[in-house]
Amino acid sequence: MTSALWTPTDSDLAEARVTEFARFVEQRHDVLLPDYFALWRWSTTGLELFWRAVWDFFEVRSSSVPTTVLAERTMPGAQWFPGTELNYVDHVTRHARPARAAIVHAREDGSTRTVTWEEMIDQAGALAGTLAGAGVRRGDRVVGYLPNVPEAVIAFLATASLGAVWSACGQDYSVSAALDRLAQLEPTALITADGYVYGGKFRDKAADVDALTTGLPTLRLVVTVGEASGSAVSWSAATAQSRELEPVAVPFDHPLWVVFSSGTTGLPKGIVHGHGGVVLEHLKSVALHSDLGPEDVFFWYTSPSWMMWNFQVAGLLAGSTIVCADGNPAFPTPDALWDIAARLGVTYVGTSPGYVLACIKADVHPGSDHDLSALRAVGITGSAMPATSSIWLSENIGAHVPVFSISGGTDVVSAFAGGVRTAPVRAGELSVPFLGVALDAYDEDGHAVRGTVGELVVTEPMPSMPLYFWNDADGSRYREAYFDTYPGIWRHGDWITRTDRGSVLVHGRSDSTLNRNGIRMGSADIYQAVESLDEVAEAIVLGIELPDGGYWMPLFVVVPGGATDELAERIRSVIGTQVSPRHVPDDVIATPALPHTRTGKKLEVPLKRLFQGAAAAGTVDASAVDDPAALAWFVDRAAEFQRVQRAR
Repeated sequence: MTSALWTPTDSDLAEARVTEFARFVEQRHDVLLPDYFALWRWSTTGLELFWRAVWDFFEVRSSSVPTTVLAERTMPGAQWFPGTELNYVDHVTRHARPARAAIVHAREDGSTRTVTWEEMIDQAGALAGTLAGAGVRRGDRVVGYLPNVPEAVIAFLATASLGAVWSACGQDYSVSAALDRLAQLEPTALITADGYVYGGKFRDKAADVDALTTGLPTLRLVVTVGEASGSAVSWSAATAQSRELEPVAVPFDHPLWVVFSSGTTGLPKGIVHGHGGVVLEHLKSVALHSDLGPEDVFFWYTSPSWMMWNFQVAGLLAGSTIVCADGNPAFPTPDALWDIAARLGVTYVGTSPGYVLACIKADVHPGSDHDLSALRAVGITGSAMPATSSIWLSENIGAHVPVFSISGGTDVVSAFAGGVRTAPVRAGELSVPFLGVALDAYDEDGHAVRGTVGELVVTEPMPSMPLYFWNDADGSRYREAYFDTYPGIWRHGDWITRTDRGSVLVHGRSDSTLNRNGIRMGSADIYQAVESLDEVAEAIVLGIELPDGGYWMPLFVVVPGGATDELAERIRSVIGTQVSPRHVPDDVIATPALPHTRTGKKLEVPLKRLFQGAAAAGTVDASAVDDPAALAWFVDRAAEFQRVQRAR
């Protein structure tokens, strides 16, 4: 058995919010829940009792007392808490302590701007008045094209308070990529900014904002943070007229926001979540799993384009202070993120495996170079976390700080598995399935498997599963996305292993699985081995089925110092010894850079399709990737590969 990197102390077990919740359940239902896994089993077998307990434990406010928790249990189509009305914003404002910081904006230059709870609520009320005055009504869409600044959070709260629907993307998106998303919604209002700072430079977005406004003909109002142009209203003017923030009660499943898929392989899917489902799911996740409360400072490095932005805003549901950082986490020094955490007394910091690996290779020492004494936990998501990175973090921030690797998705705007303050953490593992998540691993025949790789499935509904996809009137795209493989069972598209101790290992996307000679493997296992080499900045592996029945498995590597035959042999060796001799790549190919989605995920499936002969125009949208030049390199390589194949 792998030894634990972190084990909860007696005080952790006693003081954790999840322990308080377990005692609440024990007293209410006369059950014995001696540990986390007993609570998890109860939460998934007694699904309705569990979610009603969450409702009552957090004293969720509604216009009426719920009489039914789950009126319809089928997936898709589960109906939660029928007849109840509430508003997400009401569950934020209840925590207001006027002078305490609600949002802190951490800038690249080291300066900060604090927005108190009173200021946040006052500005949200004023902006809600401006939106209403422009004709924004319940169900209308308000969209944001913004960096990760406090105004984005305030605009969301103002929108949701009216029963209008929020959606946003970051200003690192091109105009065409933003329009691919936001134009689908036919928005009534746009909240934007004149630009943002990244890597020490101001990125002027005025021209892009003008083009975006032109491309959204349904707009009645444009509000600009910074210098407004044309008919736009400045943020200061839009928030000048005082108006009390009065959240309107809406049905439990009334749309709260639309979050979008990456959109790299077609028009992005607009995923709609409801007020009630998000409130319950996020209270559970941020309070019981992340253990956040009113004295915490919550900082997840993210962007309005990524669901982790929505998750960070949920810190306000627990009364925490949240930190917005819109710059480069590695500027002006590679450890800039840790500097922010130290200066602001962050208690929970979240980042990605990619950033951790960059810190390792830059030889930074966050624990000794920065005062992280306030830090109680680190969260990691975005891709699978290598065991070596978990060990490095433990050694370099302190073994007393748990590193919670979590895995979920934009689809449920939360996590399926991760950590909790009352369960040990082991390198390379997600400690526990989340409460209320009936998580399992299925083989191809729909049978549960343990100790071996299977499809991540969820066998019971979650309140934050999508209400529907935007512009999917018959629900066919929704059903195809999750329910075609195992009818009535949510298939997420990740390969996982469930261990006999209940933890979870994530192996990567199942639709990009490597399947050589019938032996399946997730790409994440190979990345963990290859990217541990100092010379390799990043890698991507593709498993390409050929028309003649052959199978080609190339590994593309980014090697800043230059590739050599000797390095290629070491790469093959480390894969053969640390991963599997059956999954040593056929070719190791140096590439200048790798393209990713705007949220940092590798484009395994689109690139595989290119090498199988799919046309670039219909396979991947260059405006939806972070490095179009890197994508163009792969398009050229794929075209050359196809020419060689046809000549044979």
